[in-house]
Amino acid sequence: MSLSLYSPERIIQLLNTQGNDILKLMAEASSKRLHSHITYSKNIFLPLTELCRNECGYCTFRKDPETINNSVLMYPSEVILRLKKAEKYGCREALFTFGEHAEELAPVKNILNNLGFEDMVEYLYHLCLETIKKTSLLPHSNPGTISLENLKMLKEVNASMGLMLETTSQRLMSTIAHEKSPGKNPWLRLQTIENAGKLKIPFTTGILIGIGENIRERAETLLELRRIQDKYGHIQEIIIQNFQSKPGIAMENYREPSLLELIKTVAVAKLIFPDVSIQVPPNLNLETAQIFLMCGVDDWGGVSPLTPDYVNPEAPWPEIKELELLTNEAGFKLKERLAVYPQYMSPDYLSDWILEKIDKMENSYKTRKQ
Repeated sequence: MSLSLYSPERIIQLLNTQGNDILKLMAEASSKRLHSHITYSKNIFLPLTELCRNECGYCTFRKDPETINNSVLMYPSEVILRLKKAEKYGCREALFTFGEHAEELAPVKNILNNLGFEDMVEYLYHLCLETIKKTSLLPHSNPGTISLENLKMLKEVNASMGLMLETTSQRLMSTIAHEKSPGKNPWLRLQTIENAGKLKIPFTTGILIGIGENIRERAETLLELRRIQDKYGHIQEIIIQNFQSKPGIAMENYREPSLLELIKTVAVAKLIFPDVSIQVPPNLNLETAQIFLMCGVDDWGGVSPLTPDYVNPEAPWPEIKELELLTNEAGFKLKERLAVYPQYMSPDYLSDWILEKIDKMENSYKTRKQ
C-alpha cells in the first residue's frame, strides 16, 4: 500500500468529515473488511504487578507501593493456579501485563531478587515458559518499552506481543497526560514497535484518543503506524481506544471524545489499514459496539470469562453469548481466534515451542467441537 494515498492533510480531512458524508465514510471503511466474521480471543488477564514507573493522567491501573500491601507481585504458584482455572473456562490466551519497568521500584526489585530474577522481563520469560509447559494456553505479553535483546528473548515464549503507541505527539509529554510518564515518550514506544518488526513478532498496537492530542497529531500517529507496517508487516491488530473519565484520575474533569469522533477515527483507521484487524474494546463501548462494526471493526480483542479488565475495572467484559448476539444482529458471525492471527503461524514469526503448542491446541479444539 502506498502512503502517498494518505497524506496527513487527507487524513485530517477525513477525520473532519461531517453530515451525510460520515455515513459514506463508514460504508467505505466497512467495505475494506476481508471477511464476514468478527473475531475474539478468550483469555485470562494476569497483571503481574500494578506498580509502574509511569504516572499517566488517565490511568487507574497503576498503584502506589503504600496502597498495595502484600500484593506487590503475583507469584509463580498463583499464576499457575489461575491458568489452571482458566483452562476450565476454555481460555486459550494468557495475557501478561505489568507496570512498565516495575523493577525500578524497590518493593518489586526486592521480591524479584528473592525469587532469583534480575528484572520483570526475566520473570516474565519464566512465567511464559511455564505456561507453555504446564497449561493449554498461549502467552501474549505486554511488557512496555523494552530492548531489542529482551524482545528477542520473549519472542521464544510468546505467540504475540503488544504495546499501545497511544500517540506520536511529543507535545503531550509536557501535559497532564504524560508529564510524569517517561515510558510514554513516543520515540521509545516507536522503537519498541519497530524492533518487534525487525524480529518478526506478531504485534498488537493502537492509539488512545481524547488525551489532549489534536486532529493532526491523531492523523500523524496513524500514519506512523502505517509506515512501520509497510516496512515490517508484523502488526496484526490495531486498537482504537477512547479516553474515559474516571473518579480519582488527574484527568477526571477532562472531556471524553464524542461518539462521532470515535466513529470517524475507527473508519479512517480501517481505510489506512485494510490489511490489519481493527478493534474497539467492547467493554468500554458496549451500548455503541454494533456501530463500530459498520465502520470496519473486525475484532473484539481479548474477552475474559474469568478476570476483569484490570486497566478498566469499572467496565466488565460482556458475556460471550451477549457478544455473539450483538455480532449476529449486525449481520456478522462471531469466531474465536488464538492470540496470534493465522497469517503469522509460520517459522518466520513463531518459535518451535509456540508452533508445536498451536498444533496441539488446534487438534484438541477440533476434537472437542466434534
